Amino acid sequence: MTPNDLVRIPGGEFLMGQEDGRDEERPVHRVTVAPFRLCRFQVTEQDYAAFRKGVSGQTNTGKNACATEPVTSVSWFDAVEYCRWLSAEWGMEIRLPSEAEWEFAARGGMEQKLYPWGDAPVTSRPAYGERWHEGPEAIAMSEPNGYGLFDMCENVHEWCLDWYDPLYYLVSPEENPRGPETGTRRASRGGAWRHQIKIARCAARSSIPPEFRYADYGFRVAAE
Repeated sequence: MTPNDLVRIPGGEFLMGQEDGRDEERPVHRVTVAPFRLCRFQVTEQDYAAFRKGVSGQTNTGKNACATEPVTSVSWFDAVEYCRWLSAEWGMEIRLPSEAEWEFAARGGMEQKLYPWGDAPVTSRPAYGERWHEGPEAIAMSEPNGYGLFDMCENVHEWCLDWYDPLYYLVSPEENPRGPETGTRRASRGGAWRHQIKIARCAARSSIPPEFRYADYGFRVAAE
């Protein structure tokens, strides 16, 4: 991953949420996000190994860090520390995306479609039934969305910047929402390999406590 992998997302207005989705996805509301950049790929094991070596001299044990598989079993705090390290490495502010930014980017310029590619069911994805049986796949195995982003809504859950509140959409500001001020769980987005349905809808929300490390949790980075 290099700074050139940060895709410029134009920002603008969109309808966030899904009226016939889960309770926490309602009400659908109009949100404006400022232009930002988002990495076209999920952070890989090799990316994360460089961070571990850079901050503490540690290297992965048991297997070589893969250049193409997303890093998993990282907590929200781990992801934030990686962003802090990468900020120094690249000389720019790197952070996690907000929920609003993530959903805007996942939709790829389309309004109120279920998935990054439109409304066709997940089973229409090439070789869907043969994928993700034992773990995440290499990044960029599927076609990118309209913004050139790979694996949005699939492969691993992705940590977001925000604290999570299932009722946040009732009080969310219209401009650049960043979630509630406090909470006990951090928001995450996207589907993951170990669920029965392997690809999530663009509007689907999830969360876990920020200290948890799960085998289907990873992240991608954003910048102003």
